This record gives sequence, C-alpha cells and structure tokens, in this order.
Amino acid sequence: MAQRYALFFDIDGTLVSFKTHEIPPSAILALTQAKANGSRVYIATGRPPIIITNLGAIEHLIDGYITTNGALCYVGDEMVCCQPIAKNDVMTCVDDAREKGYSLIVVGRKDVAVLDPTGDVDRIFRQMLAVKNLDKASPLDVVLQQDILQLTPFFPAGYEPQLMARLPQCVSGRWHPEFTDITANGADKGKGIVAMARHEGFDVSRTMAFGDGGNDTSMILQAGIGVAMGNAIDELKRQADYVTTPVDDDGVLHALRHFGVV
Repeated sequence: MAQRYALFFDIDGTLVSFKTHEIPPSAILALTQAKANGSRVYIATGRPPIIITNLGAIEHLIDGYITTNGALCYVGDEMVCCQPIAKNDVMTCVDDAREKGYSLIVVGRKDVAVLDPTGDVDRIFRQMLAVKNLDKASPLDVVLQQDILQLTPFFPAGYEPQLMARLPQCVSGRWHPEFTDITANGADKGKGIVAMARHEGFDVSRTMAFGDGGNDTSMILQAGIGVAMGNAIDELKRQADYVTTPVDDDGVLHALRHFGVV
C-alpha cells in the first residue's frame, strides 16, 4: 500500500526546469499518481501569486499554496496566513535601492511594483526564468499603500549582511546569486508548512518537502522528510534527509518512488 504524505514543492529548479521552463512529464505523472494514492500536493514558492504562471499542467492536483516564502499561504479562496513586513523596514530597503541604484521587486498584498534601473529584473526574471505577468506591475506608490509581503533586491551576496543589519524584523532567503527574497521574521517556508498542517489537519511528521535553493532550507528542516534535488545547492543537500536526481533527470519521480508514495 502506498505511503501518504502532504507533499510540498518549490517551483523553480524543483518542479519546473530551469532549462525548459516546464514541469517534466515524469513529475506530472508522479504527482498524478501520488494524489490518486491519497497524498496531498502543495506548492511552496518564493513567487507571489501574480507570477505563478507555470503550473498549468498540475493545477488541478494542487491542494494549497505557500507563496512569497511563507508570507502568504492559502487554500482556494481561504487565507491560511499572511505576514507583512514592518513598514519602516520596507522603506529602509526601498530608500537603499534608490540610493544605491539596484533593482528591486516590491510585492504587495494585491499588486507588485518593479524598480529596474539596471535591467536585472528584465534579464533574470523575464529572459532567464521566463517569468510572465511582470508587465502587469503597478506604480510603487500604489503598492506601498498595501501590506508588503516580500522585497526582492538585486545585489550580490556580499552586500546582503549590510542591508539585513538595518532590517531587524526581516529574514533573507537567497536562491539565486544575483538576488534575494526578504520577508518578515515570522515568514518562511518551514513556518508555512506548520501553518498549513494546522489548517488542513495533518501531522507535520507526515510531510515531505522538495527544494533546491537557500530559501528552501527552512522547509527541508521542518518537514518530516526533506528532499534536495540533485541540482540543489550543496548546503541544502547537507541539510536534507535524501538527495534525489536533478529536476531534468526525473528527480521528483525518483524520490516519490524511493519513499513508496508512488
């Protein structure tokens, strides 16, 4: 008899290939079978809802979403948790981006603003990651009227400690060498799993989380079983309970077979 888990998947580099920008057929097959066997399927991503546009092949299988690295979690139309960043920390980051001239994505509760003086957002998000819907960005002054769930500044890792020292109520989760995702202290993917478990009525020990980047560390450690993709950063592989093959080499399917889920 198949093992049943609440399965949590990062998107970029975990479910979706960086090479094809699509979900491999083997992963679609594996999730379809896992769901048929009684497991649940959840997304756990740094992406805000407006740019979760690459999951069409499995949307009908998804039970809920952890988005913006745990700052906004929901099941259908029902909010599970929402943790905005303190306004003074938001403005410290926005002012720093303006002063230093680096690009910044500001994620509000409803809308997203993009400051892109360097062209880095366009180059990385649109061209390298094939992100859609950023053309629907709103003016910064409109977004700043909303609760801010995430800040994504584009600068090297070496500058990160300097800025984070000035954002005392925030945490940073980097999954790309050229930018990081900043959220409120109480928001990360691991806490998102706990909130989702409480809301959905399953035990955290019966969860399995899949990831590849630094912002996946909290959920890899929190989940009952933490799975690092073969293409994951070395630090995440060291923290994981199991390292599967890369996303492009049927990594999701291999792991779910290994643990008897499919």
